[in-house]
Amino acid sequence: MIRNVIFDMGGVLIRFDRGIFLDRLKPDEADRKLLTDQVFLSVEWARMDRGSMTEEEAVRSICQRVPERLHGAVETLVMHWDEPLLPVDGMYELIRELKEAGYGIYLLSNASLRQHAYWPRIGASRFFDGCLISADEKVVKPQPEIYRLLLERFGLRPEECFFIDDVPANVEGALFCGLHGAVFHGSTAQLRQALRSAGILVAVQ
Repeated sequence: MIRNVIFDMGGVLIRFDRGIFLDRLKPDEADRKLLTDQVFLSVEWARMDRGSMTEEEAVRSICQRVPERLHGAVETLVMHWDEPLLPVDGMYELIRELKEAGYGIYLLSNASLRQHAYWPRIGASRFFDGCLISADEKVVKPQPEIYRLLLERFGLRPEECFFIDDVPANVEGALFCGLHGAVFHGSTAQLRQALRSAGILVAVQ
């Protein structure tokens, strides 16, 4: 019996869309490609998620590889991509419904140390019973250690947990550790069907 639902953050609770972030800066096509590669697809970004590099350190490191005219854009993409935050349609209502039905609600996210600053601005955050962030723990999904740490910290039984992530490898990691789960493809209606298939009491839209 599922008693707890565990959510990823970026791509599940909030939109994490590189295209939207870059559109705000209006770069030309060459700069858009450069910023995508050197910021979002960088080792620095991965290190921020692991907690082995701060945002400030990442900005300084990335700026060594890009023209000076793009230094401000690098800082904006690293330090201010969350301004404004864009919620995923229908997710607030789903989480509120799960909470009101008595399910435990938890967050398991690969995210940098800045997550603590913007988390309260995510509307659904008020419903969560606990959060575990990769940068705090120095371990990332889909490493088995992070799922086991979540279960241990909050006293959860894996067979009673359902995990939702937009990255298939992360869901597979949860399944490997004995949790149930589903990949989120952007549709809360489809997610509701997956939850109901697992015996979770939510309405179908």
